[in-house]
Amino acid sequence: MANTILETTRLQLKPITPAIIHELFGTRSDEEIMAFFGIEKNGLVRYREMHEKGMETDRISLYAFLLIDKATHTPVGECGFHTLNLTHRRTELFYLLRDDQYKKKGLMSEALPRVLQFGFEALNLHRIEALVDSANTPSVKLLLKNGFTKEGTMREDYCVNGVNEDSDCYSLLKWEWEKNQQR
Repeated sequence: MANTILETTRLQLKPITPAIIHELFGTRSDEEIMAFFGIEKNGLVRYREMHEKGMETDRISLYAFLLIDKATHTPVGECGFHTLNLTHRRTELFYLLRDDQYKKKGLMSEALPRVLQFGFEALNLHRIEALVDSANTPSVKLLLKNGFTKEGTMREDYCVNGVNEDSDCYSLLKWEWEKNQQR
């Protein structure tokens, strides 16, 4: 499962897990790691912190995918799960495209269904939630398109540039996802 590579029409989704990150930092140079993730030095710092400070406990971990453009072999973003709790079969979804040039091309609309399928089928999740800024209209539309339901607003739960901001909580349950797959 840790080496499962997912495919879509335009993307290859390479897994990023704690084990993969630890293996890379134990066996590869900084330049090789930056090439693997398609990142600059500042991105390397983020992954090094994950490697050194930890990103998993006995119950909570990370499982993400690096989104690679098949045509150019360029990493364009990430999509996956953090605060993954397999004991309780729930997680928080995250996704990002690295540069504006990759936005508004339907790449995340293409990747997200495969990642959700992986979460519900391979990881046997029951609940996937996403926290978004209500002003992030593209993200809200993406979630609704994939069957998520808005549950409410989490007050001042995210700190952005030193300011606590609200997040809207959306969720998708396995039985809802399965019902949507039958349509």
